[in-house]
Amino acid sequence: MSRLNIVLGVGGGIAAYKSALLLRLFTEAGHDVTVIPTDASTKFVGVATWEALSGHPATNSVFDAVDTVNHVRLGHEADLIVVAPATADLLAKAAGGHANDLLTTTLLMARGPVLFAPAMHTEMWQHGATVANVATLRARGVHVMDPAVGRLTGPDSGPGRLPEPADIFAAATALFKQPEPALASESWGSETLGSEPATAEPAVQPAGETSGILAGKRVLITAGGTREPLDPVRFLGNKSSGKQGVALVEAALAAGADVTLIHAPMDVPAPAGAKLQPIETALELRAATLAAAATADVVIMAAAVADFRPANISTGKIKKRDNTDDPVITLVRNPDILLELVAHRAAQNQQQFIVGFAAETGDEQADARTYAQAKLQRKGCDLLVVNEVGPGDSGSERVFGQDTNQVEILALDGAEPVQTGGSKREVANAVVHLIAQRLGGR
Repeated sequence: MSRLNIVLGVGGGIAAYKSALLLRLFTEAGHDVTVIPTDASTKFVGVATWEALSGHPATNSVFDAVDTVNHVRLGHEADLIVVAPATADLLAKAAGGHANDLLTTTLLMARGPVLFAPAMHTEMWQHGATVANVATLRARGVHVMDPAVGRLTGPDSGPGRLPEPADIFAAATALFKQPEPALASESWGSETLGSEPATAEPAVQPAGETSGILAGKRVLITAGGTREPLDPVRFLGNKSSGKQGVALVEAALAAGADVTLIHAPMDVPAPAGAKLQPIETALELRAATLAAAATADVVIMAAAVADFRPANISTGKIKKRDNTDDPVITLVRNPDILLELVAHRAAQNQQQFIVGFAAETGDEQADARTYAQAKLQRKGCDLLVVNEVGPGDSGSERVFGQDTNQVEILALDGAEPVQTGGSKREVANAVVHLIAQRLGGR
């Protein structure tokens, strides 16, 4: 990415201190940053900090540097404007087109992308006025991240925390990523799941980017790997990085969909533009997914959900002592979320399209494809995207944590399996294309 001219607006919230870390990320990446702190924000972080870290004067007055016409120039010259923290007041001013200081006038003059990273108490974020202001901004093409969920100022917790600086940095720089290459049309060949040759099975068609093909559709995507706590410091987890789920979100957004991402912990940041709901455990994922699916046209279950959880969670750290026996951990089954979604669709007579993901391995009884076909019939989802996981030829992981993927997409209606491989974005494009084709057929 080339050097960018960035304006960093800082709102008047306690989270303003985190924006100093965000500023450092931008400058260390080689970008030129001008900070515009609101008057209230200087009660939390002083002007001297912003000037020292950015190398530029930091002011919110339209009467400073009048000879350069700052209130016009900064917005025109900025490749990107990031506001972090974006308070409820700043969101309201931006939605209403206010222009009573340098930051709000700069936002009105913006010619490049604008990204807001909100931070406020939960009640403020969920208030109807803020909800309406965010919807107004997003409708204008402004990028508004959802706040993180966790401990807020004071004893309360909930949605309203400023996203971590690294997540804001990733969301900002993602606005300048180059488009992914078009999807190749080759099939897997000898890499196909199971032992059967793939020569008779079709590759994904059509290939390429997904612009507009899901316009107006509400798409719910789950991603990441759930964590089941054993004690306050340990958990049962899996190797999912969340990369494929994030790629699906990006492809669905490019397709024009209204996207909600419910995500367990991931190794990659969530993309800007989707409604975000972070969770940890399988039970939390179940509750969030069943609630959000009620209004979704398409549900894509890409999260790696733990099949089991500890029957009991220790309130204290499980100690390793020489004079005690090794602990025995009893596991209980987690609910089958995909199965519940399909059953609920049938009960409500919904015209909802459901896509499942399956990480499979073969054993002495059957190969991965056989297990996947049986899972598809048992689950009853419309499509099942199947990975054969485990070590590859070189000994490295074949799927988890990698930037590439190879999948076979099975259809409940008996259509020929579809294979595709390449970058995880290419695989995501293929899945989105197939969903759009099926929805068109309906």
